[in-house]
Amino acid sequence: MIRRRTALSVSATSALLVCAPLLTACGGSPRAGSAAVLDDGRITESQLQAQVRDVRDAQRGSPRADQLVAGSGQLTQNTLIRMIQFKVIERAGKDNGIGVSRRAVQRARAATEQQSGGAAALRAAYLEQGIAPDQIDNAVRMELTRTALLRKLGVAKVNTVFTRTSKDLDIKVNPRYGTWDDTKGTAVLTKEAWLRTSTASQAPA
Repeated sequence: MIRRRTALSVSATSALLVCAPLLTACGGSPRAGSAAVLDDGRITESQLQAQVRDVRDAQRGSPRADQLVAGSGQLTQNTLIRMIQFKVIERAGKDNGIGVSRRAVQRARAATEQQSGGAAALRAAYLEQGIAPDQIDNAVRMELTRTALLRKLGVAKVNTVFTRTSKDLDIKVNPRYGTWDDTKGTAVLTKEAWLRTSTASQAPA
């Protein structure tokens, strides 16, 4: 039971628009070297790939390496989605007077470690979600921010706030990672028409 609660907590951030904006290339492609562009900056390809490498390195060091790697075929796209989600959560928190201290993050992480059976078990739970050990504190901070927003505003209003915040950030994503929609919670990869046709033509009669 404890482990189930932990898994729900870890995966909650991934459900941003209760609540996850979806990748789209609206408004044109971001400039060269960018995985995504927001009104207050950008996520570079090098930043994205650094996080992906951290996850892959942690996965390969796990006793379940083969399963973890095989189960994360879209790791780069999913990592970018999470990075953008964190930007949206952070801005929404700031706009609504919510801040999370480093001490609060440490307390929450320690409590979750105790619930999950220790630090190693917590790292493993986050790794299942594609989050490397050195990214856990930020994930905890975002989850605390999201939870505080839910308590302050309620679920319905939080959804509205996340959608508005996403629009305000004017997010543009490199088309190679899919499309971005400010109101939906599913990430999809772009498929060119000729690729769909080619795939269909190879299907057995």
